[in-house]
Amino acid sequence: MESAELIAMLQAVRDRVRARNPQTAAGAADVTLADLSPLLHARDAALGKVAAIGSVNPRRGGPVNALVQGWKQLVARVLDWHVREQVEFNRKLVACVDAAMEAFNENNRALVELGNRLAAVQPMAEEMKDIRDHWTEWRGEWERKLERNEIQALRNVADLHGAFQHRVDMVDSTWRESLLAQHKAFQAELRTSADDIQRRLWADIERFRAEYERTIHAELRTVRQRAQTWGGVRSSLPAGAAAQPVPTLLFDYGKFAEKFRGPEEYVKNGQRIYLPDFSGRQSVLDIGCGRGEFLEMMRDAGVPARGIDLSEESVAICRAKGLNAEVADLFLYLNELQEASLDGIFCSQVVEHLAPERLPEMIKLCAASLARGGVIAIETPNPECLAIFATHFYLDPTHTRPVPSALLAFYMEEFGVGRIETRKLAPAVDSMPSLAELPAAFRDGFFGALDYAILGKKL
Repeated sequence: MESAELIAMLQAVRDRVRARNPQTAAGAADVTLADLSPLLHARDAALGKVAAIGSVNPRRGGPVNALVQGWKQLVARVLDWHVREQVEFNRKLVACVDAAMEAFNENNRALVELGNRLAAVQPMAEEMKDIRDHWTEWRGEWERKLERNEIQALRNVADLHGAFQHRVDMVDSTWRESLLAQHKAFQAELRTSADDIQRRLWADIERFRAEYERTIHAELRTVRQRAQTWGGVRSSLPAGAAAQPVPTLLFDYGKFAEKFRGPEEYVKNGQRIYLPDFSGRQSVLDIGCGRGEFLEMMRDAGVPARGIDLSEESVAICRAKGLNAEVADLFLYLNELQEASLDGIFCSQVVEHLAPERLPEMIKLCAASLARGGVIAIETPNPECLAIFATHFYLDPTHTRPVPSALLAFYMEEFGVGRIETRKLAPAVDSMPSLAELPAAFRDGFFGALDYAILGKKL
């Protein structure tokens, strides 16, 4: 037997077996398949009928039978053209039934395969059931958590943005404050440097001015006083001679000063303007120290100072306060001093008591006693103020005549004192309020200050 025929036979057997047993491939799947047995039986019956076409029913043998069978076969051959199409149709119909059964068998096998696959995923489906049951709840909870997380994230972003903005503001503020502090420090350093430069400049200017004035004074002294020397001035006074006679007063001059000059505290407050000029000095002389107001101020400031006065009563008051004072004539005292032994001289309300011709001599002696750079301050009534002649000046019977500031400035410059400064003291309108009714320019010109102070430094 050929192999092709064998293969065809095996295929036919397989098809028949598969047709008769379509459910054998269902496996373990619980799938309900369509029952094809009735269709199979109907097909087999149709095939039987198709196979019987053209055959004669068998009968018992014999001549009659042979005759009948012969007749039938003849009729069958005669009618073959008539039934041929019917036979073909029947065969095609049977083939269609076979194809339908094959399709149904394939469908059953696909269902079985699907069932097997569904059986394989059944445990997973059971597991997914809980997920399906809780999916809505989980989704809602997840969305709520997502919303909370988004809100928290936005808050965190807002907090971070706020912190970053605060940090930026702090850095900007710190930078601005640092820049402002550096600018202020720079300005302060600049002002300090400018002030230092200005101080040094003024010091140099003052030094140049002092040298210039000293040179001018030396030249003037050479021209005007060629025949005189400083030693000659001092020796012009005879030894032991009284240059200024002591006036004999028939009244209590201390009580007079208390009433008309003012209490000690009032005088001391008025003399505080001289404190910056004498601070740091090492040897100061108060000519006409009186009750010692200036000496007390110098002692409180730590400045060594001594005073002289013609009044024994005034000197006694000073000594009772623990002040260094002695009774002495200013001309004799200054004449006996060593040259340049003082660095400060104060003289308040004294020069108006001197004779006019003795005033240059006093200034000359004071200038000779001062060291270079030493200061001299002279306070006296101001003759430019007409009010003093109606009230203050002639109240003191020991006054001789007022001394104009221009005259004192001339004497100082003549004897080597430069850098002259004049200060107006005690405005007349304070003690005479009626002067306020006068025009300001007229009042300042003729009723300005009752006293003045003139200050200078030894060149």
